[in-house]
Amino acid sequence: MTHDDLTTSTHSAEALPTGRKQADDAHSRATAQTHYRYASVGDVNVFYREAGDPAAPTVLLLHGFAASSYMWRDVIEALADSYHVVAPDLPAFGYTEAPERGLYEYTFAGLTKTIDQFTDQLKLDRYAIAVHDYGAPVGWRLALAHPSKVTAIVSQNGNAYEEGLSEGWDPIRAYWNNPTPENREALSDFPTPASIQWQYVEGVSDTSAVAPDAYTLEGAHISRPGMADIQLDLLLDYATNVAKYPEFQAYFREHQPPLLAVWGEHDPFFLPPGAEAWKRDIPEADIRFYDTGHFALETHGDVIIPAIRGFLDKHLKAWQPKP
Repeated sequence: MTHDDLTTSTHSAEALPTGRKQADDAHSRATAQTHYRYASVGDVNVFYREAGDPAAPTVLLLHGFAASSYMWRDVIEALADSYHVVAPDLPAFGYTEAPERGLYEYTFAGLTKTIDQFTDQLKLDRYAIAVHDYGAPVGWRLALAHPSKVTAIVSQNGNAYEEGLSEGWDPIRAYWNNPTPENREALSDFPTPASIQWQYVEGVSDTSAVAPDAYTLEGAHISRPGMADIQLDLLLDYATNVAKYPEFQAYFREHQPPLLAVWGEHDPFFLPPGAEAWKRDIPEADIRFYDTGHFALETHGDVIIPAIRGFLDKHLKAWQPKP
């Protein structure tokens, strides 16, 4: 064999694995790419972010106030290689298009009904849930309705226990107990851009670590006509979630879902005892605290996201594409 023959043979032998690797890499990039979509669910046009192979285990990401699916952007990217990740904007949040006040049930039961129908339309038969703030009671209601569908739970400051409610809820409790115009007016600063920015930076030791993008985006959304009243309606209805805490806790005790709590310990609304309380109902719950506030992912994503990934890998036996 001549030198030229040897060179040609070597190149040919290398071509197949290289080509296959390029094809695999292209497939992985295409699968992991985040897509931005809408789904018509009744009279709501639900905006959602989706990434990963639909054949993989699904993770349903449910944001809270004042946020949208944007809060999960880095989580989606980190999970999409091995999971099917779906993050909708709840009605009255983000880019989801929903009817004006009075034409849609802006309650947590109403939000849950829409998201439940959304999961049916996307044929999400089984899914882990990752929740934050308002997304938590939506997730708990889904779990109550379909316990066999929920494979695992991640809570980033998503509460389910009375001891998790701080004194910051006192003016809101007054509104729950006596929903007068005066008590509603006392909360008028709650759905404002300034209040939203405060929620992002309160409890954060170095506020320069908080990018302005999220709170600026959410501040713009909440400034839309009619949005403040919708948010005050939801704030009033949050009392129904607290009333259902015993039902949520019974679900935890009975079904023992794998649960990871990743908690900003300086959250002005949801206190660490609310996370620690899970140990009563789910002794194997993994509870972790971080030196930050309500939006822990904004400042501590570099440590929280690997914790989420490790938890899901452990409990869901992450699907891997065939070679």
